[in-house]
Amino acid sequence: MSDQTRAGHYAPLLDALHDGGAGPVRDWRIIHLPSNRPPWTDTGLALEAGDEVSWFASGRVEIMPAMDLWMAPTFALWGRINGGTIFKGKRNTTSFKADSAGPLMLAVYQGEWASPDGILATPVEAYEGLGGGLDVVVIRWRGRAADGLAALLAAAPEDAAAQAEAHRLAHPAVTPEGWKYLWFLGEGEIFSTRMEAGKPCLHAHTRNDVGILQKPVAAPLTAETALEWSWNLSHLPTSVAEDQAHTHDYLSIAVEFDNGQDLTYYWSAALPEGTHYRCPLPMWDQRETHWVLRSGQMGLGQWHGERRLLLADYAEAIGGPMPSRVVGVWLIAVSIFGHGEGEGRLRDIALTGEHGRISVV
Repeated sequence: MSDQTRAGHYAPLLDALHDGGAGPVRDWRIIHLPSNRPPWTDTGLALEAGDEVSWFASGRVEIMPAMDLWMAPTFALWGRINGGTIFKGKRNTTSFKADSAGPLMLAVYQGEWASPDGILATPVEAYEGLGGGLDVVVIRWRGRAADGLAALLAAAPEDAAAQAEAHRLAHPAVTPEGWKYLWFLGEGEIFSTRMEAGKPCLHAHTRNDVGILQKPVAAPLTAETALEWSWNLSHLPTSVAEDQAHTHDYLSIAVEFDNGQDLTYYWSAALPEGTHYRCPLPMWDQRETHWVLRSGQMGLGQWHGERRLLLADYAEAIGGPMPSRVVGVWLIAVSIFGHGEGEGRLRDIALTGEHGRISVV
């Protein structure tokens, strides 16, 4: 059964739950988004502020089928209301409350956003080579999404998408306090806070998704400034070298400098320790440098403490005029290229130096 046919099976069910305007479904649409349509499509749903909406998405955006490069709805499907701030689904299913009134628009993401209202930074011609598409069931509930999903499951208890979204709402992954996701990659559920042996740690789990979690800091950059942390990676998201655009899946911790550059330390599946290189992705190659700190399978599943002198590493890996301050710490998780699964934990993250110790976690 195709994704479009599967989505179409919702029509009689949602009609019944609409019940002439008296049921838990206020209205609904089934939308097909061809991958090569740039970027925004009107769903035909005019939302009111406070409306709760769920969507169930399927399909894929085919980038280079011969290399098995594609994007799942988790990363590729975005929305906005009345030209407002863009947002993406946290999984293939998601629910949200409308913060304003207006038409609900959906988009297939390709390239990079230029602004939070959904203007593209990349040319629309980038869509021309894409194949496939996304099928989206969009439901505006009469009340709470959780109640509507319960009614949907009562009518169709085996429905996998409704099950997944009801479970996601009941067990939300809360973004760690003081951190935020990089806006143009979207919010997600990749990172969460856990306690282990009486210590808080940040847990990362990524599959067919990408996210950058950021925390602002303010520390002078001198010869003594160091980034310290402990990490325990159980699974790397790839088994091949990550220095090519089509293989660039990894888990890392990074620092952002006041000149817009960032230096990210990661555990490579195949590259030798000490390797450093500019990011192979377009646009990111202007700002990001990668440093392989550990490599291979040996040591996975164990805690390791790390300490890096940032000024010396910057001079070696990036060079040029030196920045004067560290302005952010990032956690990065990428698994959209090889469609693998990465998981790990980090704790005791701190910036140390002449300024003292700034605890990040």
